Amino acid sequence: MSRRSFSREFKESAVKLVNEQGYTPGEAARSLGVDPATLRLWLKKFPAASGSVAPETNLRAEVKRLREENKRLLLEREILKKATAFFAKQQP
Repeated sequence: MSRRSFSREFKESAVKLVNEQGYTPGEAARSLGVDPATLRLWLKKFPAASGSVAPETNLRAEVKRLREENKRLLLEREILKKATAFFAKQQP
């Protein structure tokens, strides 16, 4: 099996689940699909992940990320609609 790598944003958001939302490391790790020991290492590596950046900056970054994700999802949906129509026409 290949080793998975996670972005710094993902690691910090995982740490925020524990620090800000009250999840235990085990609960957060299970919900994110990572090993609990890995999450505990991230907690040590990113102790200031909660509140290290101004909340407004966090919101702007989140809005930007969500807009990009929304754009990608709309494109994927459009592709699937066209594929469905194409294959529906080919049915005997």
